[in-house]
Amino acid sequence: MITTATRWPSPAKLNLFLYINGQHDNGYHELQTLFQFIDLCDHLTITPNDSGEITLSPPIPGVETKDNLIWKAATQLQEHTQCSLGAHIELEKILPIGGGIGGGSSNAATTLVALNFLWGLNLTNKELADLGVTLGADVPIFVHGFSAFAEGIGEKLQPATPKELWYILIKPEVSIATVDVFTHPELIRNTPKQPLNVLLSASYENDCEKIVRRVYPEVDYQLSWLLEYAPSRLTGTGACVFAEFINEKEAQHVFSLIPDNATGFITRGRNTSPLNQALEEYKSLCNI
Repeated sequence: MITTATRWPSPAKLNLFLYINGQHDNGYHELQTLFQFIDLCDHLTITPNDSGEITLSPPIPGVETKDNLIWKAATQLQEHTQCSLGAHIELEKILPIGGGIGGGSSNAATTLVALNFLWGLNLTNKELADLGVTLGADVPIFVHGFSAFAEGIGEKLQPATPKELWYILIKPEVSIATVDVFTHPELIRNTPKQPLNVLLSASYENDCEKIVRRVYPEVDYQLSWLLEYAPSRLTGTGACVFAEFINEKEAQHVFSLIPDNATGFITRGRNTSPLNQALEEYKSLCNI
């Protein structure tokens, strides 16, 4: 067990495109989507100990500790491996909640990957992903740590290497529950499936965008503004919207013009997760 405090990135993701191809009887949707990480991250500082307890700080308003995905991931890993060790985890929260950029799932994945290393458990990424999927459908993406084309209900992953563009990401002043979008009666659910090479060469779209813009005027306003300057769309089920740029200079210029009431970030696409990079650096330091 490593007993010193270590700091781990918990990156966001974008859905560069999202198409809904159908719906199963159990309510799950068939989809095709392209995930890419961005270098905008929460961070977890983790200090292992031998107490057997998982403690978190600071508290998140309105979220009980036992409902926190970080705590759930850590305790699930303990139970699965019968590990008697504990840890204190401090969260530096930057990623907006309810933004469709995977913040909670990423926090869970970082917890699994980091504690697997710090506790010396030696589970494979597949084993960690199988644990993580019970916490959220996006957790395996963050565990595996590579940009990916996903099909099925999101569980069929194929590595992909989209261009690592610069993005302006804006979070409208609204949080959107994924379930509200996926249960909307007017959601598009019959987009024909296409091979990956066809999807990559076409203009990227998001089948959730039309409904979200209609129901949430804040999203419609911010997306309409971005579209004046660059190709822009919704990520996931929202609420975050993003615009893409070839270089940082162009992104910086448009970012300087955003409305005062907008919460925004400049970030860059990453096909390898910052979490993977941190893990390799810690392994190197420990000569593993």
